[in-house]
Amino acid sequence: MHHHFTEMSNTVCVFLALLCYLLLQSSSCSGSRILVVPVDGSHWINMKIILEELHSRGHEITVLRSAKSWYIPSNSSIYTSINVPMFEDEANRDFYIKMLQDVMDRRSYPTFIRTFYQQHLLTSKIGDCHKMLARSATKILEDAVLMKKLKDTKFDLMLTDPAFSLGVILGGYLKLPKVFNVRWINNGEGHQTIAPSPVSYVPVSGSELQDQMNFLERTKNMLHYLYSVFEQYFIIYPAYSDLFQKHFPPGTDLVSLGLSADIWLFRADFVFEFPRPTMPNVVYIGGFQCKKAHPLPDDLEEFMQSSGEHGVVVMSLGTLVSALPPEITEAIATAFAQLPQKVIWRFVGDEPSSLGNNTRLVKWLPQNDLLGHPKTRVFIAHGGTNGLYEAIYHGVPVLGLPLLFDQFDNLLRMKVRGAVRVVEARSLTKDNFLEALKDVLENPFYRKNIQRLSQLHRDRPMPPMDTAIFWIEYVIRNKGAAHLQPAGFSLPWYSYFCLDVAVVVLVLIGTSIWVSVLVCRLLCCRNGKKMKAE
Repeated sequence: MHHHFTEMSNTVCVFLALLCYLLLQSSSCSGSRILVVPVDGSHWINMKIILEELHSRGHEITVLRSAKSWYIPSNSSIYTSINVPMFEDEANRDFYIKMLQDVMDRRSYPTFIRTFYQQHLLTSKIGDCHKMLARSATKILEDAVLMKKLKDTKFDLMLTDPAFSLGVILGGYLKLPKVFNVRWINNGEGHQTIAPSPVSYVPVSGSELQDQMNFLERTKNMLHYLYSVFEQYFIIYPAYSDLFQKHFPPGTDLVSLGLSADIWLFRADFVFEFPRPTMPNVVYIGGFQCKKAHPLPDDLEEFMQSSGEHGVVVMSLGTLVSALPPEITEAIATAFAQLPQKVIWRFVGDEPSSLGNNTRLVKWLPQNDLLGHPKTRVFIAHGGTNGLYEAIYHGVPVLGLPLLFDQFDNLLRMKVRGAVRVVEARSLTKDNFLEALKDVLENPFYRKNIQRLSQLHRDRPMPPMDTAIFWIEYVIRNKGAAHLQPAGFSLPWYSYFCLDVAVVVLVLIGTSIWVSVLVCRLLCCRNGKKMKAE
């Protein structure tokens, strides 16, 4: 009898498990068609991680890429690709090297004005980028065969990185529900497009300010904000005016298309970002690309173990800028040679002549696995968010060497939290680099602070990757998320700031005062005449 009951209960358990699996499968909306417009370079790294997860859940993925793409392969087991005109067709990667040299020149200017010079330098490049993007978008929209193919496929979702505008424009044109994998949009950090951003405590991207500002810093922040508004309306918008006039309803612009996205998967975490206002359709997935370290290849593991008690220093300067000027790389190599630690340096170019026996140059390194290795003592990084989140996740202190774009702001956020020491590439010498590196290696202050950040970053109800996938599938299941979009997006700017209300109130107050003064004068005159008559 007991045996029969056990058998029955096992059958019931199997049946329930199968039922749960089928329900989960049906609710996960697997088999949906997702159109993806990524951004090349380091942005592709984190987009690809999301696509791998979506593919494993049965979604069909189509990726639009350039035939001259730098990092996005045309053949993949997880997606089908379509070659379209893109930014990479016209842009040259050497542009980043030239820009790096220009930024380093401007780092010698006084602190208050150098960020404006850098912003101006970026603006001149941004104008060119948007002209290229507008040309690409026009070619795509006017390719009748391609557009018919995209419409006939009946995609359920557009997943795009809005740092470049192609996906935003195409998603708007095809009227698809849109999910952004976002940190940057148009000309600045995404929050400044979608959420209220009081300049009194929300630093504008590129300003290199923190959230606690004195009067002079708030003035600087306001000037950066006004400059970004100028950039938006007088440099970026004109590049797209013909395209919007020809292919979209009147009144459409980049911002209105961006704000129509259903969910913003924001590559941020408030362990890293300064606290600030946000919106109901902004979902935070900072660090979603981080995972537990896998075992290293045998030769790398052997190298790590050979470091003994001293451990290993890992250095990498990201995907786009892999080489500094030769005098700086020589100074770094000389400093490394004087360390008791071993060094793994991701390096492309001519080997420095002063390279020590303890330093190993590699063209590529498994960054996440190295940062999660118990022998790793310090991570020398340029300050891109991918690397910084991996450093936070694994609790490895950072020596920052910012070079371009948001890297100065990113490292400042970590410096304020005591988890990073920053060295200026422009003024780097063997001595100041070695002093900073030894400080991060030997001072427990940095390790203690970044391990505290690591603990906070990991202490969350749900892993950020699961959060990202849930919200992508939520938009597919519900055919959008319009109920999360604030009404403020559709208001004209004067209504948004209640300037029309302020004008009416001022007119009423002014009229009341004027009427009161008029009545007083009339009464005074009448009283004066009476007194004279008496």
